Amino acid sequence: MAHSTLAPVFAGLRLGLHVLFLGLAAFAVARAFVVSSPEAVGALLLGFAFVAVYLAGAWTARTGSTARAPRRIALAWLALLTLLWALLVWLSPEAAFIVFPLFFLYLQLLPGPGGVAAVVSTTVFAIIALGLHLGFSVGGVIGPLVGAGAALLIGRAYRALIQEATERERLLAELLQTRQQLADTEREQGALAERARLAREIHDTVAQGLSSIQMLLRAAERDTPEPGAGYLRLARETAADSLAETRQIIRELTPARLDKGLAAALHRLGEEQSRRAATPIEVTAADLELPMGTQTALLRVAQGALSNAVRHAQASHVAVELIDDVDGVSLVVRDDGRGFDVAHAVADSHEADSFGLQAMRERVAQLDGTLEVASVPGRGTTVTARLPLAPDAGAQR
Repeated sequence: MAHSTLAPVFAGLRLGLHVLFLGLAAFAVARAFVVSSPEAVGALLLGFAFVAVYLAGAWTARTGSTARAPRRIALAWLALLTLLWALLVWLSPEAAFIVFPLFFLYLQLLPGPGGVAAVVSTTVFAIIALGLHLGFSVGGVIGPLVGAGAALLIGRAYRALIQEATERERLLAELLQTRQQLADTEREQGALAERARLAREIHDTVAQGLSSIQMLLRAAERDTPEPGAGYLRLARETAADSLAETRQIIRELTPARLDKGLAAALHRLGEEQSRRAATPIEVTAADLELPMGTQTALLRVAQGALSNAVRHAQASHVAVELIDDVDGVSLVVRDDGRGFDVAHAVADSHEADSFGLQAMRERVAQLDGTLEVASVPGRGTTVTARLPLAPDAGAQR
């Protein structure tokens, strides 16, 4: 969660846990020397060993090595740390307070019932150790129990915070990916629209002009004697060559399948798929003046829907219809095939077929449109894509 806004919070919690471990261990060892305990030297050695083992594990976790190490190594480290703590408590009862930060390690490394069991066991041990050293009292029992309860509540809240941060990171990554896809799509659509506009401009100006020049030169060539007719012939041939090059440029600027409009592209697509799958495909589409981005999106939806129909539906008839609305345009692909369970397909979105539906839905959504898939097993499938149009686009139509 390096990019999470909660990263400083987690860093602060980890730092606080380190300080608590080291401070309580130092307090337990120092207390043994202050009261002139005969076990002070042993407590000092155990204290150093406890701190060294803890710091080694903390450093390993910081460098990320635990992610590659087997889980049993982490559990062995936790068991060794618990053993050293238990020995230290036996020599210096003040070390029982170290159980509080230990609670968080148990809850972190032993999620579920295992962590709770470890918290309860160490709490009971701390109560017994304090009672044997200092005598049993209400405070000696209530204190560890309150600490254990607080640790369980804090641990639960910490896990919830981690889950929320992880979910936020996932949503943020999806948002950034979607924004990038949208930007790429807008650039692609803008480029296609500009290429189509240039192709129309060249066709309506340069190509038409060259065609007129060629016709005039041909007429003048018939009425002009040699050698002037030879120069006119050369000029006409040059104009014809230039016209052919201009038309080639227009073809290159215009998307291959949309060079004659969406309706022609849909008819051509239906013929190709019908020949390939030997399935009758009926296309009903009138010529409409649509933005290039809208034409491209509807053509891609038709390609995906027809591909699914001829490959999986086992249909005897497929119909494609382009419908012109007042404020939008709709594409309907309908087959009488075997159908499928739409809810199951959405749940299994990782499969290739369902991914095709998801890709169509995302493409339509990028243009603020909707995609509806209606299907019942044994009763065919209907895919309807509807795209809104800007008011000025509708006025031009």
